Amino acid sequence: MCGIAGIYTKVPSLGEQLGELLSRMLVQLSPRGPDSAGVAFYRDPAPAGSCKVSVYSTAADPDWEGLAAELELAFGGVVEPLVRASHAALVIDADAQDAQDWLFEQHPELSLMSAGRSIEIYKEVGLPRDFVRRFGLEEMSGSHALGHTRMATESRVTTEHSHPFSTGLDLCLVHNGSLSNHNRLRRVLAREGIRFQTDNDTEVAAGYLTWRLREGATLEEALEGCLEDLDGFYTFAVGTADGFAVLRDPIACKPAVMAETDEWVAIASEYRAIAVLPGAEEAVSWEPTPGRVYSWGTAPVA
Repeated sequence: MCGIAGIYTKVPSLGEQLGELLSRMLVQLSPRGPDSAGVAFYRDPAPAGSCKVSVYSTAADPDWEGLAAELELAFGGVVEPLVRASHAALVIDADAQDAQDWLFEQHPELSLMSAGRSIEIYKEVGLPRDFVRRFGLEEMSGSHALGHTRMATESRVTTEHSHPFSTGLDLCLVHNGSLSNHNRLRRVLAREGIRFQTDNDTEVAAGYLTWRLREGATLEEALEGCLEDLDGFYTFAVGTADGFAVLRDPIACKPAVMAETDEWVAIASEYRAIAVLPGAEEAVSWEPTPGRVYSWGTAPVA
């Protein structure tokens, strides 16, 4: 099962409604994934020379202000946590890799959800409708976003095991399906320096893309590599700072539908999630061709 939702806005006025629109899509996909939900928003880029990280804490009352003070002492600047439920997004006056290394070393009790300049990831167990309300998603704006509703089949129902997964800067992946060779591939990627935080197969797919991009592949080439190197069935939606891309495996037993208007492009596991978007009745809609990479954004990969 599981549900995928994504929307890329073409006009600034629609970007102001991004959170509300993605929330509608997630609620429609609740029957496909009642175990947990998650989102990746691309919004409010950090200034040049700085990075943005999003982190999750299991503590009942996380000391985000204390963490901010430590980050200011370590890297300088002013850090103001943007708190949403059990998560916080922080803009740090540092290189993203340096900030990540510091967090892993100094605060291993925290889970690093994402890092980059514009990405923010939030995810939690429970019904998608409750997740939307708890995290105040309807208030969020941005240029584009991906979401996921999960019915766990291959790993535990926890916040950390929920989608999206991010293993590279401003890169995230949501997945409907299952991979059969992820344990072997995880060992290969770990030797290449890819860091994993869970045993979820989707995190391995995200790590594979991160590795291929690091080795010089374009996003399109990295996704096409999935067709050769990943065994299983899947629909992938991949977020980048510029937009998102979609790939279905060659057999394509997992459903997906896309639609486009002059104001937006959307991806969903079921049309019901697209039907709630403004102008959906006039959109051009289609089922993505198996084995073909689709992308939208300011820097298309295809």
